[in-house]
Amino acid sequence: MRPRPDYSLYLVTDRPLCLGRDLIDIVLSAVAGGATMVQLREKHAGTRDFVALAKALKAALAPFNVPLLINDRVDVALAAGADGVHIGQSDMPAADVRRLIGPDMLLGLSMDTPDNVREAATLDLDYLGLGPVFATATKSDAGAPWGLAGLSAILPEARQPVVGIGGIDLANAADVVRAGAEGVAVVSAICSAKDPAAASAALLAAVRSARP
Repeated sequence: MRPRPDYSLYLVTDRPLCLGRDLIDIVLSAVAGGATMVQLREKHAGTRDFVALAKALKAALAPFNVPLLINDRVDVALAAGADGVHIGQSDMPAADVRRLIGPDMLLGLSMDTPDNVREAATLDLDYLGLGPVFATATKSDAGAPWGLAGLSAILPEARQPVVGIGGIDLANAADVVRAGAEGVAVVSAICSAKDPAAASAALLAAVRSARP
């Protein structure tokens, strides 16, 4: 049985938002501050460079026991020995991804609509990424925001842990958890922070303070 990760503070990387700083340095600072999961998202990297970066990041994270997931690319995840894959609704079907990665790797799926959440109940997934919770400029193809009310309304139908993503920062992270999410996924709130470790520590404290 796959171990259940700590979904509290899920960092999704974005190299342009690192403002010229080294991606691995940013990630390690975030982990030092309390980030509990990392997703490597590289929309424009070639396969060879993507695999090399994923291997380097996996090695850097190994001493901290923080799982590394790869966005979209099953081949990169397998080649790099990552801990899992995160896919969207337009990517390879989740059942096919699970067949390829086997029973031991983590698998997350983005939820764009209430019907997605209901359909996910039949899939072998570890968590659902529900978003955007709030309006966001980080993902150009993001749909209409769920809002806190939408998030709260659909959670009773979710059969897997839910991580909120999209427009989440220190000002609203606690609200997302109070609405019922197990954790928050952030991009710019850490990648663009002047001090990623301090930003992560503050976000994690907000998440934990919001739990019953």
